[in-house]
Amino acid sequence: MSLLELIVRADERGLAASGVACLDRCVPLLADEGEVLRPLWSGLADGEQTWASRLAAAREAMESAVITDETATLVRKMLAAAPSDWAAEPLRAWSDSCSVVALEIHQQFDVVGDRPIDTPDSGGPYGAWVERCRAGAAGDAEANPGIGPFVAGPLVSGELRRQIQILQILSDTAGTAGLRQALDVSTEGRRVLRAVVSRRARAQG
Repeated sequence: MSLLELIVRADERGLAASGVACLDRCVPLLADEGEVLRPLWSGLADGEQTWASRLAAAREAMESAVITDETATLVRKMLAAAPSDWAAEPLRAWSDSCSVVALEIHQQFDVVGDRPIDTPDSGGPYGAWVERCRAGAAGDAEANPGIGPFVAGPLVSGELRRQIQILQILSDTAGTAGLRQALDVSTEGRRVLRAVVSRRARAQG
């Protein structure tokens, strides 16, 4: 099942957690990442009861974080765009946007793989290329989902795989057990991007 199909089928918990996880993996772009999204992770199990208050706390923490560049600013904007209502449709639209942003950010840091060409009707920096990945229009020789005819670098491939895995976990595993597994997957992705960001900073320093 493609990433887009999983997003369409996800419930409120899956959508909220998927969006939070996408942003969580991009937090290493902040100069002082701390645990800005921890309130949201902690409250996902409570669902509607605490979502709005936990979201407000996470936004406040994000506002005080040091923003280093336009990419980090984008992470802050995505959190600001999160709906306060615990409802499927606004959460689905937000989760979908977070998915795109996370893939585009990882593409910026990938050092190998095809560089998609931007066109006026592509819908964004990587537009049609990202959407083809998310739709799973084709696979590579190992049947990795969503790669299409392009050669995706390891960061993009890993991010796509984690997005799919998290939605599958949350669909198949109820309660806090599913959220713990999703957090573990997201934490692994955050470590990967943190290492890449650190290496680039050392190379430029």
